[in-house]
Amino acid sequence: MKRRVARRAALLHKEEDFRTMRKWGLLAATAVMAMCTHAWAWSLKDAAAPYKGTSITVVGLDRPSYAAAQQLTPEFTKETGIDVNWVTFPYEDSLKEETLNFVSDSQQFDVILSDVVWPVTFVDAGWVLPLQHFLDDKKLADPDVDVKDFFPVWRASFTVDGKLYGLPFDSYAGLLYYNKSMLKAAGFDSPPATWDDLLKTYAPKLTDKGKGVFGYALQSARGETQTADAFARFLWPWGGRFLNIGKKEILVNDAQSQAGIEFRQSLLPYMPPGIVSDDHSQVVEMLMQKRVAMITEWSAFYPTLSKSPIADDLGIAMEPKGPDGTYSAFGGFAYMVSSQVPKAKQDAAWLFVQWLTSKEMAKPLIEHGAVVARQGADEDPSIQAKFPNLAPMVKTWETATVPDWRPQLQCYPRFSDIVSDWGSRIELKQVDVKQGLDSMAKSLTAYMDSSHCWEHTNTPEKYMKQD
Repeated sequence: MKRRVARRAALLHKEEDFRTMRKWGLLAATAVMAMCTHAWAWSLKDAAAPYKGTSITVVGLDRPSYAAAQQLTPEFTKETGIDVNWVTFPYEDSLKEETLNFVSDSQQFDVILSDVVWPVTFVDAGWVLPLQHFLDDKKLADPDVDVKDFFPVWRASFTVDGKLYGLPFDSYAGLLYYNKSMLKAAGFDSPPATWDDLLKTYAPKLTDKGKGVFGYALQSARGETQTADAFARFLWPWGGRFLNIGKKEILVNDAQSQAGIEFRQSLLPYMPPGIVSDDHSQVVEMLMQKRVAMITEWSAFYPTLSKSPIADDLGIAMEPKGPDGTYSAFGGFAYMVSSQVPKAKQDAAWLFVQWLTSKEMAKPLIEHGAVVARQGADEDPSIQAKFPNLAPMVKTWETATVPDWRPQLQCYPRFSDIVSDWGSRIELKQVDVKQGLDSMAKSLTAYMDSSHCWEHTNTPEKYMKQD
């Protein structure tokens, strides 16, 4: 009996030793795994170590998003040791300066700024790198880069031949800004839901020419403002289009386009005189001075308006709906990496672009006045509560705009010049709508055919559903 008890006690002791050994073995294995994970964890500092002391040059514009980026850039340099030089141009000069840089192979710019209509130009010429080049490099690609966190309309806009070339930055939606007190005094508790409401109901009651007050203002200055704002804004909601690339057809003078531009003409009595000379800054100033009750402008102007004398009266909504649906203005930019600069600069440039457009930086950028295309940040209820431009902007990108708002053509600058020229003549009533649109279509067709521009196009809308 005593031997059996002793034997059982010995067995129990051995089992306890085994359990203890297994416990410590598991703990040791877990510790080793944790050490390995930590050793291979990606960090910006480690990724940038080989490029410490490298200097890169970034193209920017004189707009709030770039001012915000420049304020935050020292954080990147502190973390990486990569020096970042900003070169700022007026929008009107930026494409010319970047093109000159590429054509001359001067290698002045490492981080390239692309408007939504320029990707096909940069890609066809081989001037920029596809981002998969960096995303496939585990040393350079942040595992949390999450490209799908960018709104689909923005990813599509910078995709050419199925490849993504830029990460969105300084991203806009057209919005309706209005003075709530002026609308309330005229008997309106909410902004117009349709363009027809704006024309027939709101604008007449809000216009008092004797006092120099007008219901609506449409920035219409000759140039890209005329093309992208004053003209395109009245094509899409009426079912009009610039062109059909597949059929090589110009459509600016079809029945739908004509109806939209005729509607634009009917708004002129309710807009300030000389509107055809007014650009963005002028109409924003008119709203701030209470000279107009409503404007349709880019989301980028919210920081300016939110700090103006009418801040407490500022209302923000989606752009009105047209007969063919809601098609709000779409515009903005992305950052790309130059293919012409040395590899070390390309890698450093990528690390900067990845950092600037990251999920981590999205909220700080918004706080500093930038507009970003990160869904996680833009849809955050706490951020939307602070920035009332975000909710209508998000809804616009999700439901009420297209990446083809302006056509992506390698020859876009001249295309835009033709649209702007005839669009301005029509708005000035130098020609009637039909005559002006027929002349525009004739000039665009001749140019597109003679320049072989039809062969150098991109239709980003087809990439909207691409994973």
